[in-house]
Amino acid sequence: MADSRVKQRYAVIGGGWAGCAAAMELARAGHAVTLYEAARTLGGRARRVERENTVLDNGQHILLGAYTETLRLIRLAGQDPAELILTLPLQMRYPAASGGMDFVAPRLPAPLHLAWALLRAKGLRRADKLALMRFSTAMRWMDWQLHNDCTVSALLQRFDQTDTLNRLMWHPLCLAALNTPPGRASARVFINVLRDSLGARRRRASDMLIPKADLSALFPDAAARYVAQHGGQVKTGAKVAALQSLADGRWQLDDGEHFDAVIVATSSVQAAALLQGVADARLNQSIGQMQALTTEAISTCYLQYAASVRLDLPFYALVDAPEQQHWGQFVFDRGQLDTGQAGLLAVVISASGTAAEQGHGPLAQAIATQLAHALRRPELAQPLWTQLITEKRATFACTPDLLRPGNASGVPGLLLAGDYTAGDDRRQDYPATIEAAVRSGVAAARAAGEGRQAARQPQ
Repeated sequence: MADSRVKQRYAVIGGGWAGCAAAMELARAGHAVTLYEAARTLGGRARRVERENTVLDNGQHILLGAYTETLRLIRLAGQDPAELILTLPLQMRYPAASGGMDFVAPRLPAPLHLAWALLRAKGLRRADKLALMRFSTAMRWMDWQLHNDCTVSALLQRFDQTDTLNRLMWHPLCLAALNTPPGRASARVFINVLRDSLGARRRRASDMLIPKADLSALFPDAAARYVAQHGGQVKTGAKVAALQSLADGRWQLDDGEHFDAVIVATSSVQAAALLQGVADARLNQSIGQMQALTTEAISTCYLQYAASVRLDLPFYALVDAPEQQHWGQFVFDRGQLDTGQAGLLAVVISASGTAAEQGHGPLAQAIATQLAHALRRPELAQPLWTQLITEKRATFACTPDLLRPGNASGVPGLLLAGDYTAGDDRRQDYPATIEAAVRSGVAAARAAGEGRQAARQPQ
C-alpha cells in the first residue's frame, strides 16, 4: 500500500541538540528538512571547541540513564552509546579525607540499589541516612508530585534534611541538574528529575553517563549525516536573521527559501528577537515569556598536567566553599575518557556567575589550589596550562512556578524548540538539560508534522 503521507518542506533554525533532534525526527518521517546553524560547529551550548591544540567541550557534561530520548536518537543516528559513553552506577564520591562522603549504588534492581548504597555509604551519620530514607519514602508516597511549588531549600527544610545531606548531596545535585542555587531553584522541577532517576523503576535510569567523545561528535555531527542521508540539507555558518509569513501559509527565510513550516530551535534570547521581527500579535505571549527568563552561567576549567597524572576515579565531587576560594564542584579525569587527553582534568562550576567574576587567571589558580588540597596532591597546584570556558547564558534560571513557552508559538506553522520550553504538563517540566532539549525538538517536529497534515485535510 502506498504511503499516504505528504512530503513537506521544513526549516529548522538552530543546530544545537534541540534543532538536530527536530531535524532528525522530521527526516525520519520522510519530510524534506533544511537545518540552519549560524556557527561552523553543530551542538549549540553543548559542542566541541579547540583550545591549546586540544579538542575540548564548551562544558563538561554528565548524562543520565533516564535520558531515553537522547539515547534513542544517538542510536538512530548510527552511533553506539557503549563506545562513546562511559556508564557508571549512581554515585556521589568525594576525595578521601576531603570532608565529603562516599555513596555508590550497586547494580541491584531498583529501589534496592539505593537502599544498599545508603546502608554502605561512608561520611554520613545515622541521622543523615534516616533523613534521606524519610525523604525518599515521602516522595514515593507523594508520587513525586508537588502541587504547590517552592524553592529546593524550602523543600529540604520541610522534610528535615540534615546540614550534611544538604551540603554533600542535595545542593550539589540541585546545582548540577538545574544550574540554579537551591535557595532559588524550583522544587517541583527538581523532584521531576529525581523521579526519573533516583525514583525510576529501572535501575539503569539512575546510571551516570559521561561522554568519551566530544559533544558534537556524540550526536549533532551524526544527526547531520542522518539528515543528509535522508535527503535533507545542513547549512552551517548560515545565520537566519528574518522570517516572513506568506499569504498561502508558508514561510520565507531571508535567504529566499520557502517552507511549509519552521521550527525555531535557537536560544530563547535569539528566538525572541527573531519572532519579534514577524510582527504578529499572536506571538506576544511566547515572546514575553522568553524575555522574562533570566540566565545562569556554567564555567568549565581545563587544567593540563603531565601525561602521567591520573585520578583514582573518572570523576569526583568536590566540596565547594566560595569563602575559601574553593569554587569547583566536580572534577573529571579526561584521560580516562580519551587516552589522547592523558593528564587533562576538567573542573565544573555550575551557577558560576560569581566565580567567573574572579577572572581567568585567578579562578584557574584557585581551582588548581583546591584540587591540590582536596586530593592531597601538591603537584596539582601547578598545571602546565589552563583554559577557562564560561557559557554566560548556559541555561535559564529554573525558579519556582516559572512560566515557560510551549512548542506552539501561537502562529500556525511556526514552532519553538529548546531546553527552555515547557512540557505538556508540570510533571514533564525539565531543567535546561540535553534531554530537555532533545525532547523539545522531537515534540516540535511531531507537532509540526501533525499540524501541516491537519491543515491539508478537507474541511
